[in-house]
Amino acid sequence: MTPKGKLIIISAPSGCGKSTIIGDIMDRGTLDLQFSVSATNRKPRPGEVDGVSYHFLTDQQFHDLIAEGAFVEYEQVYPGRYYGTLRSEIQNRVDAGHNVILDIDVKGGINVKKQFGDDAMSIFIAPPSIPELRNRLKARGSESDEEIAQRVDRAEYEMTFQPEYDHVVVNDMLQEAIGNVENLMSSFIKG
Repeated sequence: MTPKGKLIIISAPSGCGKSTIIGDIMDRGTLDLQFSVSATNRKPRPGEVDGVSYHFLTDQQFHDLIAEGAFVEYEQVYPGRYYGTLRSEIQNRVDAGHNVILDIDVKGGINVKKQFGDDAMSIFIAPPSIPELRNRLKARGSESDEEIAQRVDRAEYEMTFQPEYDHVVVNDMLQEAIGNVENLMSSFIKG
């Protein structure tokens, strides 16, 4: 019988570099990791691909899947904007012995950790400061000032959940943060 894989949960406020950190670690290929693609009802950003970046769903599709119990977790992160993890995205891979990395919102990360217990490790990526986070969001150039203000407010709220995570990594220096996250993952997978 194949041993079950493990889940690695990565959460962070928007603009903290979690996608960059995950992408770098996945690109290195030194750890046996498969990426769980989240579902959302938001429109794709330039360069994002359905089924790779996210499963882009209509509002109706998302609500139908909620009603079917198809999500291991989901959250309305902003008014009318949902994100979630389809149970099918992780269960089949874990059962086949693969380690799965989840890039999910803070409350979703806490919920998945509770469901999977010791088979999951949660890492919170924190910004060095709120002003630095605001600068990073502005530098992306993909959101209005109002959207940035909304994301900063949300980040301050999300940061209150850091103590519920197994580990907190501050992304002040990107390469150092990547190394810290990769070491935590490696120890967990081998442990």
